[in-house]
Amino acid sequence: MITLKNGNVLINDNLIKKDILIDNEKIVKIDNNINEGKIIDCTNLTILPSFIDCHVHFREPGFEYKATILDEAKVAAKAGYTDVFMMPNLKPSPSNLKSVELLDYLRKDAVINCHILGTITKDEKSEELSDMDDINKYVKGYSDDGKGVKTADLMYKAMINAKRLNKPIIAHSEDESLLYGGVVREGIWNKDHYIPGIIDVSETVQLARDLVLAEKTNCQYHLCHISSRYSLELIKWYKNRCKVSCEVTPHHLLLNEMDLKDEGAYKMNPPLASVEDQNALIEGIKDGSIDIISTDHAPHSNEEKSNGLLKSPFGIVGLETAFPLLYTRFVKTNEITLKRLVDLMSLNESKLFRLDSHEIVEGNNANLVIIDLNKEFIIDEDFITSKSKSSPFIGMKVNGLVKYTILNGGIVYEA
Repeated sequence: MITLKNGNVLINDNLIKKDILIDNEKIVKIDNNINEGKIIDCTNLTILPSFIDCHVHFREPGFEYKATILDEAKVAAKAGYTDVFMMPNLKPSPSNLKSVELLDYLRKDAVINCHILGTITKDEKSEELSDMDDINKYVKGYSDDGKGVKTADLMYKAMINAKRLNKPIIAHSEDESLLYGGVVREGIWNKDHYIPGIIDVSETVQLARDLVLAEKTNCQYHLCHISSRYSLELIKWYKNRCKVSCEVTPHHLLLNEMDLKDEGAYKMNPPLASVEDQNALIEGIKDGSIDIISTDHAPHSNEEKSNGLLKSPFGIVGLETAFPLLYTRFVKTNEITLKRLVDLMSLNESKLFRLDSHEIVEGNNANLVIIDLNKEFIIDEDFITSKSKSSPFIGMKVNGLVKYTILNGGIVYEA
């Protein structure tokens, strides 16, 4: 039994000073003057629903030199997350029962819930579908993240199966025939610096195909890491026609192509977009057309990321920096409310992907994060505990330090 004492609790749209009593994994009472069990003093701290990230890369099995499930789960807990969806670009990829059972075994001792996503196609090669029926009971959905599904035929068949199995397609939308060897977004910066660019419609062309198929099949379709205003306009139009949702990353909200440096920490896929795209994405989190903020947390070895834009792999880390960056940039400036940020980082994910609600109400499981919103600090390499330190936000001053993370009533992180 635990009492969270004198915290500022997010209830509906308001922060209200309350005590929370946790017993047997549940929030059993929200009131004043509770003094039962272990007391955690939350004076001047804020209690929020814990975060959910439906897009992380934990690299195991196959790439343990970059990261492991157990280590990155601790990183996520430190950042206030109690649930993450692990992307399947692994070796072996979770395409069949044997590989999924291996992943299920590897995650069993993680401090948070590390949910499995199976692949859409076998080994993400876009040649034949994965064993979707065999692995269905283990997975939260199907994705070939890192690659777009190449043919409409395969995606159509995958959506029919996903609809029948009552699971979402979580799509990396990218037409590889339109990449032209690019490493950043084609625009002002790449032309000034003579670095090959990726045209923005490489995302939108495949998205348009998938939305037509999603409407046809009535499949739940979720677009990963949206980066283009053209993609967002398509999604807005289709929201009343099919079951479509989308996510955006913190780096696409906070940065654009003019922030680029020829460093591995600025290389991600999709690449940083134009100012116009960035502004459209910001409007999307305000008006509700974007449903989720996910980090696309993607550790690589520091050696791999030390080779500039041309030779470094795509991907940066993002779990530990997500909340302080977003809180500082959007909530402290009154561009969105704290409740809206919590919706984007927690409550919308639980609704879309049928997880237990993290809303702070009596009777719900106690999945909570306790944060010092007034704590100002600088993001440096010591703050990032992931094995990878590759972040474009090193040196940035932010507010919002996680003090505790609680999963099903148990403390999984304490600062």
